[in-house]
Amino acid sequence: MKVDVLLGLQWGDEGKGKIVDVLTPQYDIIARFQGGPNAGHTLEFDGIKHVLHIIPSGIFHSEKINIIGNGVLIEPVIFEKEITGLQRLGVSPTQNLKISNKSHLILPTHRLLDAAYEAAKGKAKVGSTLKGIGPTYTDKTARLGLRVGDTLTDSFEAKYHNLKTSHIRILDTYGFDWQEYLIDNMPFAEYEKKWLEAIRLLPSFDIIDSEYYLNDALKSGKKILAEGAQGSLLDIDFGSYPFVTSSNTVCAGVCSGLGIAPSKIGKVYGIFKAYCTRVGSGPFPTELIDADGEKLRTEGREFGSTTGRPRRCGWLDLPILKYSIMLNGVTDLIMMKADVLNSFETINICTEYAIEETVTEKIPYDLDAVEIQPLYEKIKGWNGNLNGITSYNNLPEAMKKYISTIEQMVEIPITMVSIGPDRTETIVK
Repeated sequence: MKVDVLLGLQWGDEGKGKIVDVLTPQYDIIARFQGGPNAGHTLEFDGIKHVLHIIPSGIFHSEKINIIGNGVLIEPVIFEKEITGLQRLGVSPTQNLKISNKSHLILPTHRLLDAAYEAAKGKAKVGSTLKGIGPTYTDKTARLGLRVGDTLTDSFEAKYHNLKTSHIRILDTYGFDWQEYLIDNMPFAEYEKKWLEAIRLLPSFDIIDSEYYLNDALKSGKKILAEGAQGSLLDIDFGSYPFVTSSNTVCAGVCSGLGIAPSKIGKVYGIFKAYCTRVGSGPFPTELIDADGEKLRTEGREFGSTTGRPRRCGWLDLPILKYSIMLNGVTDLIMMKADVLNSFETINICTEYAIEETVTEKIPYDLDAVEIQPLYEKIKGWNGNLNGITSYNNLPEAMKKYISTIEQMVEIPITMVSIGPDRTETIVK
């Protein structure tokens, strides 16, 4: 058996949560491989909207195992809140959620550092979610971090105190008033107390050597789906640096984030929106700062599921899509939010970039340092409602033309199309 992978091909917010939920019945295990509470995976079914930040999106299927992999960061207060929300819905996560003992912990002082670093950047800020992601990955790389497995040892309290003290020294050098800064509307001392209480929740879950567990599962014939967070253009190495996240969001992150060998990767599902969005700062070649951009934002309810910030919107960018397909070895494309384009008479697709006197499909080294003129191909819109359509053959001809045009240009099949937020509004092609 091999591990199939599902990840985003743009700047995140592509709709990965919904598709994981849709695909989960085909798998035995759903394993999240990177990111942390900076992610927001939205699922809608039975008239209820659910947003997950740390827990894999297969959690609503009680018979399926969900694993938080070693590449994921856990913030105990946010994790506890997520668990409580699931329990209110009648879900019992302790029955089917397992946690890697090598997952790193986000400390309250990591969140203070995140705020201090972002404030120090001034106008050059990257648009951090202020969840402590960057500082935690920094400590991980510097071999200073605390892991879930540490919470089970007698030395945890001392390790926590030492790391906290080190962080406070850094905060003081920045002149950051950390004692007055509010974390989720709480002073540091109050939040820290809540954090230390939330830590006690972790041992109620099955804390595992996830790399052994997953590889043993593969040997026994179990089907595994690896779930990514954020998007490929936010990858720390290959994204629009420095406006990126702090982990590898591309397919290679599965190997380091779960302990899976490259030869064990099977299908790679690449998720993309029928248009483009981005939250926070950073380059965005096809961004629309006009009525069409506002229409996309309104029709698509484009507001961050983690931050609530309005998303920037623009037309589909094929150079970026092709780049992500190349990096990830995508085998199947899944197009999301096609219904948001329902009322457009004409839809534009960016096929190339004009940079100075050069026309290219390649992403420049520094997207932010060059002036890019997107070159568009116009496609006739379908200008109609998709409600009630359950078969690909019944989609409007203009919409099928839009889909086939993308397929021809990127040379990868679009095997699934989402025409609404609910899990039932998904068409298999």
